[in-house]
Amino acid sequence: MLLCVLLGYNSYIISVLASANAKTMTLRVLFPFLAATLICGGSLIVEASQPKRPTVSAKVAVSRKKPNVAPAKTPVSSKKPIVAQPVQPQWKPFTSPDGRFTVLMPGMPKKESQTQKTYMGEIDLQIFAAQPPKQEVAYLVVYNDFPHSYGQMTNPQEILNNVQEMALKTTQSNLISHRNIRSSNGHPGKEFAYINVGGKITRTRIYLAEGRLYQVMAITSKKQQKNLAKTITGYLNSFQIVLKK
Repeated sequence: MLLCVLLGYNSYIISVLASANAKTMTLRVLFPFLAATLICGGSLIVEASQPKRPTVSAKVAVSRKKPNVAPAKTPVSSKKPIVAQPVQPQWKPFTSPDGRFTVLMPGMPKKESQTQKTYMGEIDLQIFAAQPPKQEVAYLVVYNDFPHSYGQMTNPQEILNNVQEMALKTTQSNLISHRNIRSSNGHPGKEFAYINVGGKITRTRIYLAEGRLYQVMAITSKKQQKNLAKTITGYLNSFQIVLKK
């Protein structure tokens, strides 16, 4: 169910290719982020014994005043309240089925494929997504292969710039930062971050290598972004393109 929504998010890749009929998506329907809340309730049983009547001599008048009895104290539990702790994911190396990229993922990512028709022919999108439990974050790697003729005719930097432009447009987001980068083996790339109207922040690195466009993304809330900044940077840094032999 998770990946069905992701397919719509990546429609801007097809918009870059077809330059028309882009499907408008916003990130507010991208993930049903789940906030785990643990509520611990309990009841205290208070036992108050009835005070004994004082023994009074027959010659002594019995006072009708009620004895002053201190109210029974509620027992205080020595146990500390249980606080829900975020589950730390187990980061493991993941290699794509075709062996052309590696990346650290918080568990085994789910894989989904989608075929889109463009004026250049059919384009296959391959999506790998992982969402750690009880964390408002999702990690994705998406790639698609370009037809050989398109890759030869189009300037790589132009493609990268178009991907950034369409990502902002179709998700109705504001750009936070951007810079040109290169992969560890010298392929052109671009890193940019943006925030949508719902407050979701996406950090993305995209690369063009051997006719393929790679997109490495982390999508999270503004609150979680501060806590997960180093983790997301480590995730983005772990992505490696493996050249064809």
